[in-house]
Amino acid sequence: MIKEEMKRKQIDLLVEEFWKLGYLTVSRKLGTYLPEPQKVGKYSVDVIARYNKNYAIGLTLNDDELHKSDLMEEIIYLSTRKTKFTNKKVMLFLGVGPDHFQKMRILISSLDENIKKNIKLFNLSERQVSSRHLSKYQTRLFVS
Repeated sequence: MIKEEMKRKQIDLLVEEFWKLGYLTVSRKLGTYLPEPQKVGKYSVDVIARYNKNYAIGLTLNDDELHKSDLMEEIIYLSTRKTKFTNKKVMLFLGVGPDHFQKMRILISSLDENIKKNIKLFNLSERQVSSRHLSKYQTRLFVS
């Protein structure tokens, strides 16, 4: 149960990264209103999103998934996908915790250039907003 909550939080943080870049979420795992994404090949993905006619696949990696023997095979497969009818490249958004971010960057840097430029890596850490950065109006719920 705790692992599922951690996975949900990771997916939420990855979806936020999609939104920051203007993508709309089409399907996502462990969501409330959107359908679960279908498998891409034999691999399970966490998020499918689109920006205009460009699609992206989102994948979050936790400790267990980072130590899979076929991890690089999965990343290469997912990052080389193209859309069915328009044959456009589909971006791969990888979300990794802060403790594994550097390791993942090194692994991705060892890939072929055509594959590398189709992958975006995100550090999924919760950002804390300090109260001193909020204006006095944003900290109040009701104005008297």
